[in-house]
This record gives sequence, C-alpha cells and structure tokens, in this order.
Amino acid sequence: MTKEIGRLLTAMLTPFKPDGSVDYDAAARLAVMLVNDGSDGVVVSGTTGESPSLSDAEKIELLRTVKEAIPGHNVVAGTGSNDTHHSVELSKLAMKAGADALLAVVPYYNKPPQEGMYQHFKAISEIGPTIMYNIQGRTAVNMTAATTLRCAHLPGIIGVKEASGDLDQIGLVCAGKPAKFKVWSGDDSWTLPILAVGGYGVICVVSHIAGRSMKKMIDAYVRADNDVARDIHLGLLPVIKALMTTAANPVPIKSAVNAMGFNAGPFRLPLVPLPDDQLKSVMKTIQEAGEFITFAKPGVKVA
Repeated sequence: MTKEIGRLLTAMLTPFKPDGSVDYDAAARLAVMLVNDGSDGVVVSGTTGESPSLSDAEKIELLRTVKEAIPGHNVVAGTGSNDTHHSVELSKLAMKAGADALLAVVPYYNKPPQEGMYQHFKAISEIGPTIMYNIQGRTAVNMTAATTLRCAHLPGIIGVKEASGDLDQIGLVCAGKPAKFKVWSGDDSWTLPILAVGGYGVICVVSHIAGRSMKKMIDAYVRADNDVARDIHLGLLPVIKALMTTAANPVPIKSAVNAMGFNAGPFRLPLVPLPDDQLKSVMKTIQEAGEFITFAKPGVKVA
C-alpha cells in the first residue's frame, strides 16, 4: 500500500547564517511553523531550498534536522540531478536518514530522450518512494504524458509534481493513471485547475506565508465547496504571481519571509536578494491580500 504523503507539501526554504553556512536551527523552526500553518509535510533540498548550491552532506543533515523537528509529518527529500548514478546514491543516503519519499526532477541540461527519463526514474524508484518532477522551464525538456504514465506503473513511483504548464497533458495523465499514482501541482496558481482535472494537491511555495489558506482551498474543493475554493484561489493569485514573476524562485519568497520577520538569512550565489523597489512591490501585494495571508510567526506583521 502506498504511504499517504499529503495534499499540501511546502517546498521549504533553506535558511543560511550570515557566513553562508546552513542554519539548521532556523530550518527546524521554519518546518514547525509550516506544519502549524497547515502543511501536511515539507520538501527539503528542492529548488526553493537552493538545492543547486547545497552539498550532499548539507542535504542529508538538513533532512535529519527537519525530520526530527516535525515528528508525525512527512519529509520529502530532493535527490534528483542530471546524473542518474549521483541521484541514486544520494537517494540511498536520504532514505537511510529517514526520508518519507524522494523528489526527483527530470534531468536538466543534458536533455535526455523519453526512454532516458524512464530509466532514470526507474533507477531512483528502486531506492524509495519517488515523486517525479516535470518542469520544462528549468530542465529544457518536457516529460510527456505517455512517459509519465509508463513510469506511473513502476512500483516505486508514487506520483508526479507537474509544472509543465500544459493542462491538457496533465489531464491526460490524470485520466490514464493508476489509482495509487498522485498528481501534485508544481505551480501554485495551477493548484485549483489541476484539482479540477483529477489532481491531488500541490508542492507549494506560497504556503510559506499562506499555508492555512492553501489547505482551506484544497479541503473546500475536496468537499465540493467550489465557491470557497475559487475565492481563495482568486484572493491569493496576485501574491502567487508576484512571487513567481518578480524574479526566479526562491528569490521573492525568501526575500519576503525575511521582510516579514523570519530570519531565513542570505542567499548563496548566484542568487541574490530582491532589490528594494521590487521587494516593496511584493510586500504591498502581500499586504493587499489581507486575510488570505496566514503567516504563522506570532506577533509578526505582514508589512
């Protein structure tokens, strides 16, 4: 039986100390905040967590720290790369360290054919429960619906994080998938549309500051309270767009979280904070979202 991972998973930021080292204590506090604000669990060492600049040792220690901080909640480890052997070895370490599942992106830069994608995910899924991640905007290649469905029948593949931006493709996956296979939105603004075609949930960024609202939206859709789900979707849409279009993720969300009172620290190069004028614009959009923002740090104002 496939383990229940959760409908709302936050793709968690990685806090850093002023000297650029990982702030594991802050990571533990952030994970607790996120699950207290509605997330079913978190993803560590994903793109939002600045995974390209983390060492394998940092990724595993981050996983251990967060797993210990939120007992009873799932922690998914980002272990994908464009090197299948490396991904497999890191996945072994992650499962040994207590990961509940693995998140593996379609290999980037080397642009594998569909057969290569299948073999890549097959190898990783033999290590532990695996969520594939399809995001052509970062990988330069799209994993087709046919390949996704082929992978879906592998015993270790539990789902896909879909950020292809193609609702027809996602609908075809939902129509043809086995019951055990889950489809999570990889774009926050696509969560409700993907639920409508048979998706399961979202691996989310805006849930850093609007976790309860995102959970309420998903729950409302599941119980067929479509007016509530639509109102939350529309209420958060300007914030989601600001976080995803002002600069590449995770620059806007980490800059905003810092501005809202949680010290997530600096970025690792080549990422840098938002310029002041852009941050001011993002914070204004967050403030205007009002009740939809559910930032969990006690006593911290949105603006």
